[in-house]
This record gives sequence, structure tokens and C-alpha cells, in this order.
Amino acid sequence: MFATIRFLVVLVASLWIGSGAVFAEKKYGPGVTDTEIKIGQTIPYSGPASSYGTIGKAEAAYFQMINDRGGVNSRKINLISVDDGYSPPRTVEQVRRLVEQDQVLLLFNNLGTPTNTAIHKYVNAQRVPHILLATGATKWGDPEHYPWTIGFQLYYQAEARIYARYVLQTKPNAKIAILYQNDDYGKDYVKGFKEGLGDKASLIVQEVSYEVTDATIDSQIVALQSSGADVFFNISIPKFAAQAIRKISELGWKPLHIINQPSQSVASVLIPAGLDRSVGLISAFWLKDPTDPQWKDDSATKEWLAWMKKYYPDGSVQDISNVYAYTLAQVLVQVLKQCGEDLTRENVMRQVANLKDLELPMLLPGIKVNTSPTDFYPIEQVQLMRFDGKQWSRFGEIVDASRSR
Repeated sequence: MFATIRFLVVLVASLWIGSGAVFAEKKYGPGVTDTEIKIGQTIPYSGPASSYGTIGKAEAAYFQMINDRGGVNSRKINLISVDDGYSPPRTVEQVRRLVEQDQVLLLFNNLGTPTNTAIHKYVNAQRVPHILLATGATKWGDPEHYPWTIGFQLYYQAEARIYARYVLQTKPNAKIAILYQNDDYGKDYVKGFKEGLGDKASLIVQEVSYEVTDATIDSQIVALQSSGADVFFNISIPKFAAQAIRKISELGWKPLHIINQPSQSVASVLIPAGLDRSVGLISAFWLKDPTDPQWKDDSATKEWLAWMKKYYPDGSVQDISNVYAYTLAQVLVQVLKQCGEDLTRENVMRQVANLKDLELPMLLPGIKVNTSPTDFYPIEQVQLMRFDGKQWSRFGEIVDASRSR
């Protein structure tokens, strides 16, 4: 009898210890429970960059699909996406609320260079993951000084160097005019472009800036045309990119027109500007453009279209921002899956810095996501494209920007 009791005691104790071991494997940071993962985001649903608001809506729609399927490791994703109007002071206010009151686990895909710059030091001091940002500023790839911040898309300086090399190859005697936003976003591009030109930087004959509070950039375009330039590098957000395309057409100016990644959208830039006026635009892509007929039989594009129809019917299938949002949401889900039961802020950063040859359905063929503890630039390959009046068409080979760092 005593032996039996002793056996039962040992058995119960071993079960308790084993159960304790299982529970001990669960490590939670702020915003995490057995059923939920709370994440935060700031997006300009209003203001001069409001066309980007579709990104937050599409990401919420993607997470709804994930939640409908049971979530990530049985936890639903609760995205708290708030409007900052593309205003840095509002971003600071909103992010403090997300971190200190809502107690989110992480900040995901916050949009804008000036807005993210305003919170950069704060989130790193608070040790809050500030990840997969919707901005390509070069500064987001600095794990030594800012280990809690990581971007995603090709960084602006690398993108600009690619354009510069293209100009040197196709128009070696070019006269170049540049329009840029007067902040870190615009200046990052200008810096990279000049680096790409190297000792040919003197080909730049005119540089003009604009402020996000400007109503129009017509006067800047007139000044740039007057410079006699035959190449125009348009570094602007969608509202001003569309204005530039329209004004160039009205003036009868016909430069080689290069437009940066943030303003590639057919729906939010080219249609408002006029598709006929957009013919010949050059830009660099890393995502499949759903307007391109080459993808009409592509299974991944069909799946994306079906998802749009079911989960985001109000979104435009002509807006590549919705492809972008779908892809970024997939990356976050992958990071959360890799976290397993260790959903701490520290492990989030370990996992986002440990993405190896990640292939995603809406990335262009040959482009993969890679990060490491010393490499915070997830996307470093792009394809140049030209707009033909109906869609963007690829030309040339995939360009690997990592070789130019």
C-alpha cells in the first residue's frame, strides 16, 4: 500500500513538473495572451499621403483571413491601425499610445520616412520591435545603433543608384533634373542617385524640392523644364507624382521620366495623372503588378485576386499597394510562426533577423527575402520596368543591389 501511495505521489509530481515545463515554454511579451497577439501601426488615412491608407486596410483584411483560419499558433492577430495623417507630431502621439496604453507587442509596417524618423529613438529606447517599415530609408538597416528597427523594401539609396546607372548606360550625356521631397525621404534618394552617378554628378543641372504641405508643385516642374533637362528623376509621394506627370504633359516636356517606388501605383498615381501621359515612365519593382497581363495565368496572382474579392472588395486590384500590403502581412505571419511559443519582443527581433531565402507568392521570380543579425535589408533585388500606357512591363535582368553596398 505504501509503495502504491509512493508511486502515485511520484507520478503526480512528475506530471506536475512536466506540465510546468510545458507552461514554462510559453514566454509572452506585452499584448500577448493564449488567444491574441496585439500589434500596432500608424498609417496616413488622412492628409497628403492618404492614398497609402489602403495599405493598412489591406493588411487588416489579410489578418482577418488568418484569424478566420484559426490565427497563428491558435492566436488571433489584433491589428490596431491608427491614422497619423503623415504628420510626425501625430505619429509620436499615436505611437506612445500604442506602446504605453495599448501595450502592443510590436509596431508593424508604420508608413513614412519623416513619421518613422520621429519615433526612431523612442521605440529603440523602449525596446519595442519597430519592424517591416513602409519606407525604404537607408537608416532602417542599422542594427548596431538601432537594433529594434528594421525596414523591408529596397532601401532608397540603393534604388537611386540603380536609376543612376541606367541613365549612364542609356543617356551618358544626359542633362538631369530632380524633384524631391524636402525631408529625409527625398534627401536619401538624392544622395544615392549622386553616388550612382559618381564623377558624372555634374550631369545634374537642376534640383528642386517641395514640402508635403504644398498645394501644388507646378512651379517646381516649370523651373525644372526651364533647365533644359532631358532626364527627370521624380522623387515624390503619390499626390505630387500625379501632379508632376500631368504638368509635364501640359508643358510638352518629354524627358526620360524616372519615378520612385512609392509612386508606382496605377490606381493612385497613373490613372489620376492620365495613363496616356504616363507612357514611358521607368521604375524599379520587386512585386508582381496585377495589371501586367503576363501574370493573368499565374496561380499566385489568381489567389491574390480571389483574396481581394473576398476580404477587401472595396480595394483596387490596380493598386500595387494592395499587393505590397498582402506581402508584408505574409512576412509578419512568418515571423510570428517562427516565434512559436516565445512571443517576447526580444524573440520577435531574433526571428525577423533570421529570414532565410523566404519566397513569397507575389514577389517577382528570383527575388527572395533574406535577413541576418548584421543585415537588416530584407529586399535587395529589383527589376526595372517601363509603363506602356496600360501596364508596367519588365525589361533587362534582375538587379542585385546588395553588391553595391
